[in-house]
Amino acid sequence: MAAVSWHEAASYCEWLSGATGKRYRLPSEAEWERAARGGAEGLLYPWGDAPPEMVPDYDKRWKLGPEPVGLYAANDYGLYNLGDNVHEWCADWYDDGYYGRSPERNPLGRRAARGGLRGAGRGGIILRLRATAARSSIPPEFQYADYGFRIARSLLG
Repeated sequence: MAAVSWHEAASYCEWLSGATGKRYRLPSEAEWERAARGGAEGLLYPWGDAPPEMVPDYDKRWKLGPEPVGLYAANDYGLYNLGDNVHEWCADWYDDGYYGRSPERNPLGRRAARGGLRGAGRGGIILRLRATAARSSIPPEFQYADYGFRIARSLLG
């Protein structure tokens, strides 16, 4: 899903958890990065070390914004479009030194997101796909067309 705030994404996870009886949530940044890498460590992008311009149909994609998931091959974990479509909300707060000074309860700030594009792909703006380890953030109440989410579920515990 895209164009949702962090709060809406978290609410969806709560709703789905209640509807199914299983606990769904937004992934942590570490979980998102591991999923994006698809089991391959040390690569710059989810698809390898090739520059973004080498992604299939790079010059034709994202002209009107985010594209449907699954148009191109999945990674080795069977996941599609991690890193080459929308920024995806994560459960974590964003701040370089956040964990050293954040309040224990009800912290405020910017929520972290991973993946996505730099630029909007409209009006001649050059698109740049983001490296797997690249982070972004906006306030959790914002909604942008290029911010979306995936859900995670713990299988153990």
